[in-house]
Amino acid sequence: MAGKQIFPVSTPEGRRRLVESTATFGLILICVALLVPFFNPTDFHLVRIFKWVYAAGALIFVIARVVNVSDPSDSVRMKRLRRLEFWAGVAFVMAAAFWFYEESHLASLGQYVGVLAILRDTIMFSLVGAVIQIIASWLIVSQARKEKKK
Repeated sequence: MAGKQIFPVSTPEGRRRLVESTATFGLILICVALLVPFFNPTDFHLVRIFKWVYAAGALIFVIARVVNVSDPSDSVRMKRLRRLEFWAGVAFVMAAAFWFYEESHLASLGQYVGVLAILRDTIMFSLVGAVIQIIASWLIVSQARKEKKK
């Protein structure tokens, strides 16, 4: 049991499982970071802390999506669909950048603006990334079924 790996990275399937688990962990960090500031919308200290959690989650997600998990026998369409998932990560990184930017510019107006003013662009780019990820996941599953039938 000591020599047995959970995700054998020597195979494309094992690498794919490891990458998917890592990307899922990044998405969980992103979700937590987006939700926590809404529990206490007047506490800007939470906004300052959780922007780092969000940025870490976005970075983990992008790194997971950069890793090539395509099987050499995959079709060109499947490779392009996997590349589409990377663009979801780019949207999350842009959201993190906007969080840092808006927080640095609006923090001095903390009593006049709320958490939503700081997180407005972050929420928008997070939704864009989520939609891209959902569509890519659906299309990858559909394409994998088509290729398996052939």
